[in-house]
Amino acid sequence: MDHRSRVREFLTSRRAKISPQQAGLPSYGTRRVPGLRRAEVAQLAGVSVEYYSRLERGDLSGVSDHVLDALARALRLNDEERTHLEDLARTAGPGPRRRRRSAPQQVRPTVQRMLDSMTDAPAFVMNGRGDILATNPLGRALYAPMIDAARGAAPNHARFIFLDPRSRQFWGDWNRAADDTVALLQGQAGRDPYDKALTDLVGELSTRSDDFRARWARHDVRQHHIGSKPFHHPVVGDLHLNYESLDLAADNLTLVVYGTEPGSDSEDKLRLLASWATTLDTPSGQDDRLEPRDRAAGPGGDS
Repeated sequence: MDHRSRVREFLTSRRAKISPQQAGLPSYGTRRVPGLRRAEVAQLAGVSVEYYSRLERGDLSGVSDHVLDALARALRLNDEERTHLEDLARTAGPGPRRRRRSAPQQVRPTVQRMLDSMTDAPAFVMNGRGDILATNPLGRALYAPMIDAARGAAPNHARFIFLDPRSRQFWGDWNRAADDTVALLQGQAGRDPYDKALTDLVGELSTRSDDFRARWARHDVRQHHIGSKPFHHPVVGDLHLNYESLDLAADNLTLVVYGTEPGSDSEDKLRLLASWATTLDTPSGQDDRLEPRDRAAGPGGDS
């Protein structure tokens, strides 16, 4: 993931989404490409065309907060897109940086004990690449199809969604799950563009999945701290679960906890899933921490 290319593609994709009419500008003649022209973005941001062209070529080194604010307004960036632009500017340097191999991320025993104390709610911990690093027993039961597909390695959301056909049955809204997962990876790439494991993951998925490649080219970014998801679990059937995502700042990880509406059909099915979870075998002496995966490897089935 070349940093300059990422900056260029993000900025061009954002200006392509804004029409002159939306920006309050007159439109003359036929446009060969949708959206604003560079000169129009420069006008809206209050910078020279030459300076904006330099930024769009991928050179964000030394850009001021004032200019970032102006660009965010001109391109009508939402909060998450603005944060992504700031991340891209922060990681821009005067020269190329060497890619680093990410150290495998482990879940601390205290975090695992906190997970295990949540007996009525599926919960798991993941990193910025979407690897599930630890679960509680109910979380392991909920994500059993994804965990089984990983064959002993850390299950990864993106690999399961795009490379395993079983994911289209597991996710009640596959397209939404696919869009959300790619948007999360885009955000992570902005925060740490030199993460080799992330680069390998994106390269693998881009090579093996047309669905991933098309979504990656959109450069959409999104964070999901609260919401709901539909599942079709092979044991208990359809579930509609609410979720909360909490940052574990000390570890740079995320805790995700699911719940249901009181008195709902999903609440009954979650109790049934909890009963089924007691039948799952965890090897003696081990907890629900999952082995991190820091190299590209596909799941059980390819689409």
